[in-house]
Amino acid sequence: MLGMELKQKFPDTIVKENEKLANYTYTKTGGPADILVFPQSKEEVSGIVAWVHSHAIPLTVLGNSSNVIIKDGGIRGVVMILSEMNRIEVKRSRLIVQSGARLIDTAKRALAEHLSGLEFACGIPGSVGGAIYMNAGAYDGEIDEVIESVTVITREGTIKTYKKEELDFSYRHSKLQETDEIVLEAVFHLAKGKHEHIEARMAELTALRESKQPLEFPSCGSVFKRPTGFFTGKLIQEAGLQGLTWGGAQVSMKHAGFIVNINDATATDYIELIEHIKKIIFDQFGVKLETEVRIIGEDVMGYAHRLLKS
Repeated sequence: MLGMELKQKFPDTIVKENEKLANYTYTKTGGPADILVFPQSKEEVSGIVAWVHSHAIPLTVLGNSSNVIIKDGGIRGVVMILSEMNRIEVKRSRLIVQSGARLIDTAKRALAEHLSGLEFACGIPGSVGGAIYMNAGAYDGEIDEVIESVTVITREGTIKTYKKEELDFSYRHSKLQETDEIVLEAVFHLAKGKHEHIEARMAELTALRESKQPLEFPSCGSVFKRPTGFFTGKLIQEAGLQGLTWGGAQVSMKHAGFIVNINDATATDYIELIEHIKKIIFDQFGVKLETEVRIIGEDVMGYAHRLLKS
């Protein structure tokens, strides 16, 4: 009923009902979304946000779903995937980028325009919105170093723009994790550079990533934040956990900081393996690991209980 109403109100928006989210996540895991929408403009996002707010329906927003684990029971309410909002504009040394654009594509566009500063992001598979939300980084670079401003929409439908200084960026953190506002667009302020130098650095980082990361398997990227004074992968190796298989999930043999889907893993396999790793690392080293990956949704039992009640 609600899905049909949403389709009628937003006829140009792709709307799917009871859609399996494993079709969209990098781990290839995740249960169904009650309603899944793909807005194509800021106006559509604004309209959908207002609609769900007026109906008191839960709204979950996803970008490229590269650093997220969605539980096997899926997500209730409306799930909004912003991948259709991927326009990248260039104004001199600035890129104006919609939140659903892939960070990799943004780095490539910067290269094409001879703009330097996003080389570190050339292999990060997430969306611009997701990268801002968690202040994504790699190889000594972070998003906050190149962001000038970010336009968001609140859960009540108010649109506002933050300057970089207002976003409280820190390691894998931004203010948006507290406010739960939705990124619509970002302005990157880059520096003019030489195409061959930018390209060479991107090629270097791509080769490094391909040699060290298990790109041949589905994964959610780096699972844990780096604990102060330690390297997560080294701790996991020293604990004898590299190669440990839990259901269809495995601690990568190539990089112990990654968990890969080697045999139809479920989200539960991932989550249980993550909790096991955290326990062993704390027991052996006294180090509390925190997840970098975002874990959301309902367990299967919770979802089944709701179905029986409905």
